[in-house]
Amino acid sequence: MKIALMDSGIGLLPTAAAVRRLRPDVDLVLSSDPDGMPWGPRTPQDITAHALAVARAAAAHRPDALIVACNTASVHALPTLRAELEPTLPVIGTVPAIKPAAAGGGPVAIWATPATTGSPYQRALIQEFAGSAQVTEVPCPGLADAVQNADEAAIDRAVAAAAALTPPDVRAVVLGCTHYELVAERIRAAVQRPGRPPLALHGSAGAVAAQALRRIGVVPAPSAEPAGTLAVILSGRAAALPEPAMAYAEGLLLKAVSPAH
Repeated sequence: MKIALMDSGIGLLPTAAAVRRLRPDVDLVLSSDPDGMPWGPRTPQDITAHALAVARAAAAHRPDALIVACNTASVHALPTLRAELEPTLPVIGTVPAIKPAAAGGGPVAIWATPATTGSPYQRALIQEFAGSAQVTEVPCPGLADAVQNADEAAIDRAVAAAAALTPPDVRAVVLGCTHYELVAERIRAAVQRPGRPPLALHGSAGAVAAQALRRIGVVPAPSAEPAGTLAVILSGRAAALPEPAMAYAEGLLLKAVSPAH
């Protein structure tokens, strides 16, 4: 069994780690585009072109499924990716976890890139899934780039700026960019208000990983052995996990559990 994941950068780590925890024996292919980052400011057509190149590099490894572990690529490129690769290769997109966040009751904030915040795509998801919940869209300029580079000071500044835009009565935060899940606890610490109920964070990694396994008819088996292999592709080139990935628990898990391919 082999599952490929694609993203502009290391935002694919949370979903890859979730797959690894659910099925340690699955071989993983991580395909990203550090040479083309960031994708957010690009036109939809340009994003689609970059996403196709990254997806094709992953598909060359003949995986059983491809996870688009990127909200931006899912917004702009998912129909094109599916048109080219399916049905031979199932393609699983990433959608912000608005529905479970709203189901918890209370006001909700959606942290996302400036390009996604206020977009017709996100507004449509809010209309479809938020119900009567009060939703605040919070742009997070620079946060994905700071996470990508493991720039601690820049992460702190970007998180603090977004937290300042988050209403104090918010009960749940939707992490609307896969990069943000790598710093989830830092976001929680910045948004949690003294005397308020515990803040709920809603990422997509676990649900997307589980959906990918369902699509290929595989049930979770967390104790499965032996560990699967790991292949890393950076802008079409075979490589090792980039050094910034080692700043995060998810990167360390993949490096420790996965023998090199």
